[in-house]
Amino acid sequence: MLAQVSPGRYDAYEALLHALAAGQVWMLLWQGRAGMPDAQYGNMEVEGLGYAPCVTSAPELAASGWNRDHELVTGVDIAASLFPDRWGLWLNPHAPGGGVGIPWLDLRRIAGGLDRLPAGPLRITEPAIELPQFYALLAQNAHRTPAVRALRRAWVQPALGAPYLAIGLDLYDTGQQAVDAVRLMIQQSIGAVPDGLPVSTVAMNDEYDPVGMWMRACARPFFDRDGYGGPGGRMPAPAPSYGYGYPRPY
Repeated sequence: MLAQVSPGRYDAYEALLHALAAGQVWMLLWQGRAGMPDAQYGNMEVEGLGYAPCVTSAPELAASGWNRDHELVTGVDIAASLFPDRWGLWLNPHAPGGGVGIPWLDLRRIAGGLDRLPAGPLRITEPAIELPQFYALLAQNAHRTPAVRALRRAWVQPALGAPYLAIGLDLYDTGQQAVDAVRLMIQQSIGAVPDGLPVSTVAMNDEYDPVGMWMRACARPFFDRDGYGGPGGRMPAPAPSYGYGYPRPY
């Protein structure tokens, strides 16, 4: 699978992510021994992003010539360990061509479920589809839902899969009662969306979500209880449409 990954081959890259999620890797320890408190993974930097190097099999470990200790870890566990600190994973850096890097946003997908989170790189823009009835109804229902501070929107086109409308939920309260009220708000509003148009929600307090990052940087709220997004407000500088953390498409 590593040999099949190349620029633009998002299907091959996605297959690699699924294999990593179902398998294990040999993490290279720069210091210490596996299972000990002083154990520390190696690190490398590529285009300003940090990665922890690993190999994908015992034969690859032998081929790498690594003479320090290593640790055998499942793909899901290492993904969950690395992505919160925005570290990626680099597979087989010793291999011809330098191996393949998995950015931290894709490790987040592995940790959270590949089928639950969209495949990057993501192209994120302002929605071009006019949905005035839906937005008006959603804003009206948000006004009656005290937990909602603001609502934003974005059009998301994953590397694989159908594009969809994302609604960013900025909440005062994230307790279960508030979440249930917001879920009801969405259910009461979704009937105004044309048939066949996928809609997803994004928690704006999720600092790791690339769609939420883009919305915070680029999308003025279409509902803002505190009024900061009203007429005359200055828009921030545009963020890259290929999404934070993902490689720039060529």
